[in-house]
Amino acid sequence: MKRLTSWVESANNPDTDFPLNNLPYGVFSTDEGPRCGVAIGDLIVDLCLLEEEGVVLISGEPVLDAPFFNEMMELGPKVWAELRARLTDLLILDGDDALSGDPDLLARALISQEDATMHLPIVVTEFTDFYSNRHHATNVGTMFRGAENALPPNWLHMPIGYNGRASTVVISETEIRRPWGQLKPPGQDMPYFGPSKRLDMELELGTILGTGVKMGQPVSVAEADQMIFGYVLLNDWSARDIQAWEYQPLGPFQSKAFATSISAWIVTAAALEPFRTEAEAREKPLLPYLCETKPMLYDISLEMDLTPDGDEQPTTIARTNYKEMYYSAAQQLCHHTIGGCQMNTGDLLGSGTISGPEPQSQGSMLELSLGGKQPLTLTNGQQRAFLEDGDTVTMSGHAQGPNYRVGFGHCSGKIAAAIAQPDWSK
Repeated sequence: MKRLTSWVESANNPDTDFPLNNLPYGVFSTDEGPRCGVAIGDLIVDLCLLEEEGVVLISGEPVLDAPFFNEMMELGPKVWAELRARLTDLLILDGDDALSGDPDLLARALISQEDATMHLPIVVTEFTDFYSNRHHATNVGTMFRGAENALPPNWLHMPIGYNGRASTVVISETEIRRPWGQLKPPGQDMPYFGPSKRLDMELELGTILGTGVKMGQPVSVAEADQMIFGYVLLNDWSARDIQAWEYQPLGPFQSKAFATSISAWIVTAAALEPFRTEAEAREKPLLPYLCETKPMLYDISLEMDLTPDGDEQPTTIARTNYKEMYYSAAQQLCHHTIGGCQMNTGDLLGSGTISGPEPQSQGSMLELSLGGKQPLTLTNGQQRAFLEDGDTVTMSGHAQGPNYRVGFGHCSGKIAAAIAQPDWSK
């Protein structure tokens, strides 16, 4: 697909994450409260205002006057397409001049991204995190269980996941507090209570459900694909020492529940459509319900930087691509429903850590440092086996088109020291 030209000049820069081909949705605030917007170049278009003024009308009732996109998303794919088409017509060069030709409305509706504070773009109703990248699963499984048992017997047959906490999904730039928990060092008979010493990040893509399905009604992979509204960058922060002690037999719990960060802008499935790509060949045939009818992955380049406290020079510690996934978001969603699980508008599904085959393409510190045995050397000469207080992790990603890119912005979080130990006698 060729680059679309907008009358917003910054949207035509080939290096912007937000050309007219993208049009990602986010919730922002300035002097007023949080409201719905769409990014174009270095600006935000106030969708709430355009709806109030009658320039954008997609429903009999206002749906863009809330500080989240859930109400609009639940109207379904037809409305999503209508809104995207209307915004494209308003923002394309020589299109409808209802916005560009009205100086007063233009002055009120266009906001610099630098002047805006971003908020969660949806009410996160549920959060499930998957474990669907073969490189990551093999690397971590080897560390935890040995090479001969790296992949569980079921891994090549279905997407594995666990239910996380929607309550601790936070927007990019939110400070991440180092968690407390039970820790049991190798060779010790008893655990002790303390702050995590092996704090990690996980480079993921988050899937946002636009429509749901009732309890007891499974959906196919093709149907699941139509339910997906869009995607965000996702960092599922992990306390590896807490995880190693607690994860058997039921999997992660406190080691993952303390924080999950997502990027501010929802890149729609429609914007990513030109970048679909095939999954790798299956080592074992999938059961029919998981078979795909068309390519379901996307060619999205991903990058992860680490910046120590007080340092202005980040170190790029990983580069990978979403096409390295073994299971697609549609397959994950399909599998989520097969037993009758209800899915809701605003549900968030984490892809699982996205790692590639090369050492520098691995999406977690656990892999990059070989479980802490080979610390990374940063640009400033410091070393890291795991994250230290004051470290900032920043993730970014984009799909590359001809002379344009469909980008996600960034997903960032800074590690803060653990709170003082509570007084348990109270």
